[in-house]
Amino acid sequence: MQLAPAALNLPDGLAPYRRTADFASETIPAALLRDHSTKPGVWGLIHVAEGALRYSVTDPRRQPGERLLSPGGPPGIVEPTILHHVAPIGPVRFHVEFWRAADAS
Repeated sequence: MQLAPAALNLPDGLAPYRRTADFASETIPAALLRDHSTKPGVWGLIHVAEGALRYSVTDPRRQPGERLLSPGGPPGIVEPTILHHVAPIGPVRFHVEFWRAADAS
């Protein structure tokens, strides 16, 4: 099941403020493999550099959905406070970039 169109674009007025280290299949933090969310006002972009990663939205406030993320494809977009998790599909390397309102400090 694909993610809803609203979850496929960042809203205007956001700016990146932090990025994780690269994660590989064997170094993905356990917290990312189970349901978790970002803080209010914080969006995430999941960028896959190698392999494939399944990104699933499980929050009851959204229709359940998932996307297969891969290099060269669009990033996975994480909405603020919405429950989600990832699962590697074989060997993978990825990072997450965090965005918030450009005027936030």
